[in-house]
Amino acid sequence: MTDNRHRRATRLLGLLATGLCAAGLLTAPTAQAADPTPLRELAAAAGIHVGNGIEAAPLASIPAYEAIVGREYEAVTPGNEMKWGSVEPTRGQYNWGPADQIVAYAEANDQIVRGHTLVWHSQQPNWLTSGNFTPAQLRTILSEHIAVQAGRYEGRVYAWDVVNEPFNENGSYRGTIWYDNLGVDYIADSLRWARAADPGAKLYINDYNIEGINAKSNALYNLAVELLAAGVPLDGIGIQGHIIIGQVPSTFAANMQRFADLGLDVAITELDIRMQLPVTDAKLQTQAADYRSVFQSCIAVDGCIGVTVWGVTDGLSWIPDTFPGEGAALMHDAQYRPKPAWNSVYQLLGGTPPEEPGEPGNGTCAVRYSVADQWNNGFTGAITVANPGTTAIDGWELSWTFSSGQSVTNGWNGTWSQSGSTVRVTNAAWNRAIAPGGNVTLGFNASHSGTNPAPGTFTLNGTACTSQ
Repeated sequence: MTDNRHRRATRLLGLLATGLCAAGLLTAPTAQAADPTPLRELAAAAGIHVGNGIEAAPLASIPAYEAIVGREYEAVTPGNEMKWGSVEPTRGQYNWGPADQIVAYAEANDQIVRGHTLVWHSQQPNWLTSGNFTPAQLRTILSEHIAVQAGRYEGRVYAWDVVNEPFNENGSYRGTIWYDNLGVDYIADSLRWARAADPGAKLYINDYNIEGINAKSNALYNLAVELLAAGVPLDGIGIQGHIIIGQVPSTFAANMQRFADLGLDVAITELDIRMQLPVTDAKLQTQAADYRSVFQSCIAVDGCIGVTVWGVTDGLSWIPDTFPGEGAALMHDAQYRPKPAWNSVYQLLGGTPPEEPGEPGNGTCAVRYSVADQWNNGFTGAITVANPGTTAIDGWELSWTFSSGQSVTNGWNGTWSQSGSTVRVTNAAWNRAIAPGGNVTLGFNASHSGTNPAPGTFTLNGTACTSQ
């Protein structure tokens, strides 16, 4: 990983040049038409890395997901693939496949990997939680697990979240299988075991709700002071960053700075900023300001090495299942389109976002529907979606309602789903953009029960299209 101080020196020179250009003392180069600069390159120039918490399954199966991860992010964190229950579901029997997949992908795409996580109270295998082990046995199990897992990826991860979420909200230690049986020393011991297994990796304690200065972050700060004084190998603090819109703490930067003043790295490791649904433009703008504030806080603290966003797309986020009624927490929406939060961060880091895609409807999308073939109880449908507007449509979902019980059995040139009488088709990776004057064609097979009228209205991204 590029040295953080060198990156920050580069950033300061860039900011100086920007100021001179604004003052008329330097002439900015003529803009050239080109693909937008990847976010990872902008972040590197600003002295930080930008990462994403990813999953192996969509990385391998969804082209739009993989394209964003590979292009835009310098660092990746396995969301679940390195947790104890995933890698050792049966004692002594390991499932390394998904974690290996992510590590190999990162290496092929010039990305760094954050190991997550070695010691946690959650997502543990049943054999461990139901084993009725003695404290001595648990200590052996824990040391062996850290040695095996950290040893397997020695030299292939830049950092480990060694201990995850050790504190309660009031600053007391969380009661876990580790704390209850081994006492607080399990934290120092785990860090020592991790250092022995992977000497080159940075070792972190990672927790949530420690963004600002509060009882929980104070407890972690005091623990860090004690560990460092005892010579325990602690290199950094991971601040998860699961935040509600409008609630970024005013003490975020000051909190990070006090850890940095101890000589520790600080990383924002699991950033998402959720809102109460439904989504509105006002909420999206607040979210954009919050994302910008978090990135600004990291840039302002010399010891903050990077920001990892916890997920690629709202459509695959953990938030709705954990916080019912809330969601839309990430920088890309469910159709993989950049949101105002993305543009806000992109601009903060010195980039110029591409022109906003055109909104469909009001004469800027048109649909031609026809039945290509029909038989006793089935038919083949053909649809052309055109963009007669002047700006590109980047990412789309077409929907309509069948009125006579028709049911789609399979479709092509998109991802198809049907709920009741409503059919939805989202773009494939290769046809997500509809240029001005351009179109995409879709086809499907469906069943019917004797009558087969054409749909009356089509909507693209929720807005009605004209019919051709």
